[in-house]
Amino acid sequence: MSTPSKLFDRAIVQTAKAGWAVFSKLNAINPNPSFTPRWSDKPLLKSYQKEKPPLGWPRTTDSLCPKCVPEIRQQIVDGKLPHEILLNEKVGEIKAQIIERDGQILMVKDCPIHGHFEDVMSIDTAFFKHLEEVFPGRDIRAHNDEKLHNHGTSTVTHGRGSVLTIDLTNRCNMMCDPCFMDANQVGFVHELTWDEIKTMLDNAITIKPKRQMSVQFSGGEPTLSPYFLDAVAYARKVGYNSVQAATNGIEFAKSKEFAKAAAEAGLRYAYLQFDGIGNAANSHRKVGNAFDVKLQAIHNLHEAGVDIVPVTTIVNGINNEQVGRIIEFALDNPKKINFLSFQPVSFTGRDEEISDERRKAQRYTLSHLAHDVKNQTGMGEPVRDWFPISFMSTFSDWADLVHGPNHDWGALSCGCHPNCGIGMAIMIDKETKEAVPVTAFINAEQLATDIAKVNDAARGKWLTILGASLALLRNYKPEASPTHFKLKDLLEKFDKSFGATGRDYGKVTGDRTMEDINKRRADRWNFLFIAGMWFQDLFNYDFRRTEQCIIPYATQEGEISFCAYNTGIGWRNIIEKMHMTATLTKWYEEHGRHEIFAGGKKVGLESNSSYDLVLNSEHVNSAANDTFDKSGIAKNAREEKIRARDAKLKQDAENARMAKLYRKEVLGEQEQPGFISLTEIKPAAPVAKEEETVSGD
Repeated sequence: MSTPSKLFDRAIVQTAKAGWAVFSKLNAINPNPSFTPRWSDKPLLKSYQKEKPPLGWPRTTDSLCPKCVPEIRQQIVDGKLPHEILLNEKVGEIKAQIIERDGQILMVKDCPIHGHFEDVMSIDTAFFKHLEEVFPGRDIRAHNDEKLHNHGTSTVTHGRGSVLTIDLTNRCNMMCDPCFMDANQVGFVHELTWDEIKTMLDNAITIKPKRQMSVQFSGGEPTLSPYFLDAVAYARKVGYNSVQAATNGIEFAKSKEFAKAAAEAGLRYAYLQFDGIGNAANSHRKVGNAFDVKLQAIHNLHEAGVDIVPVTTIVNGINNEQVGRIIEFALDNPKKINFLSFQPVSFTGRDEEISDERRKAQRYTLSHLAHDVKNQTGMGEPVRDWFPISFMSTFSDWADLVHGPNHDWGALSCGCHPNCGIGMAIMIDKETKEAVPVTAFINAEQLATDIAKVNDAARGKWLTILGASLALLRNYKPEASPTHFKLKDLLEKFDKSFGATGRDYGKVTGDRTMEDINKRRADRWNFLFIAGMWFQDLFNYDFRRTEQCIIPYATQEGEISFCAYNTGIGWRNIIEKMHMTATLTKWYEEHGRHEIFAGGKKVGLESNSSYDLVLNSEHVNSAANDTFDKSGIAKNAREEKIRARDAKLKQDAENARMAKLYRKEVLGEQEQPGFISLTEIKPAAPVAKEEETVSGD
């Protein structure tokens, strides 16, 4: 039943539709040329000027051989080949086809040496098609970047990205499976000096287009770096408003004072490792009280003024049933959580040598995520409510026009390939906790088309704002929005997100105060964004994706695509070895060992620890996913190595037995006195504790 306010809003929508019809016709007459902003040496792109990579299927792309690359990379790491080979040759590259088979989208490829490989990219062809069809195109080509973007076929060519990642250290206080960097296992420490950190941040702002990127300090565990707080403060100082830490939360949970110090340094977001609800759901991380640690970290960080983004690595058969539970956790705590990031597992680092059997069983795609959200929460129609993250770049272009040519930074622009990331927005009433997907009451596709027309005309600030307002209103369906949601709320949320009118919603700049933070948090409406980011591995690698990466890594050898650094050619292994700080033995001699929580070890929390989060007790007390216990397939790389070792010992024993039998029965030899048969050798027992494996040099 429509309320008077909804009826009034409906009348405004009808008026806006009429107004848009007039505005759009006038707006199309003699469009203005795009201006060149201060943060770019090239003009803003019109929508029709944006490049697109080959999309649809069947199509051919450039990929990598999962067997050739590790072999060549190891030769570079061992000093047998120069790393410059990656700049001048197409190392390990092969062609791949993206095809449809049995209702799925697959990548198939053949290496002349190692044979055939294939992997699933989507379990829903309509969903895959939708994501590619609404992709608005690539960002401005990167320029003034020759020194930092020079990595052969792995070079980032488009845009400035949205998150600059800097690994402060490869040391970690956990021993996780999965781990894309194989932390604590590579035999050496790679840790940035203070001068290196400053240089990377200084270099980053020289590339154009100079977008207002987020800077994310990562690792290993970034809070183990002695320069963590200084790095956060310096990033703020040079102009990055959104400074983040990708963290397991242990240090923040252990100390409220540390959380407060991070907030005072300028930390705005904590990307918190968060694999499920309850300690059992996090048990694969091998920390006895992992979930308690997450809850305490959320409490301490939020109290200090830092926003929390739970980040979930989803592994099919390990924690895929947790998707709906994590979303429910966010819906139950709308004043604490306004962003969720789900990351389907990438088989790299500790998992690069994964067996085909386990890879097929554990593979999880963005299409799995969209369907799991619908099936586990009842919310989110895959084709209606999910869009590629790059879909938002049209709105970033609009913000750039509004901000004008003299702005120092471009708006945050997520111009990644449509196969990289997806998102769904939910509007939550913090008071009643009513939640509705935004695309249920806004026609998102038509709105983006309308905004693109406003952008292409390139009018002045206020005409651009007027055009977007009419477009927003005409695509709004009041009767489908949350009960207490009004047109005024819609316009204010849009303005708050893009800073169009200059109204004060609470500052986000480096000089923001707790008063600003509380002012922004006072908004009744929580715009919960659920994102899915699928990083590549060698089995589904596509160079068309790395070219427009929005999450580059800053390193001593320039800025490299996230996937090229961690998964593709594996620049991480090469650069960390090139710039190794010390062997583990040397490091331990000079610095001692930091504490590692593994093998079920619990984190010691403060005696007065407490948190005020709403929890579903059934979810908290649920048992761990036992899919792989029942299937007999190894859960992780560690189990696979143990099984492979035992299988080899068993085979060696069998070979020795057959050799002994042959000598006795065929050759007539007699067994020598004192001879110990290899058949008596038993498989070695599994290593008892993970921490025992990290001390090797």
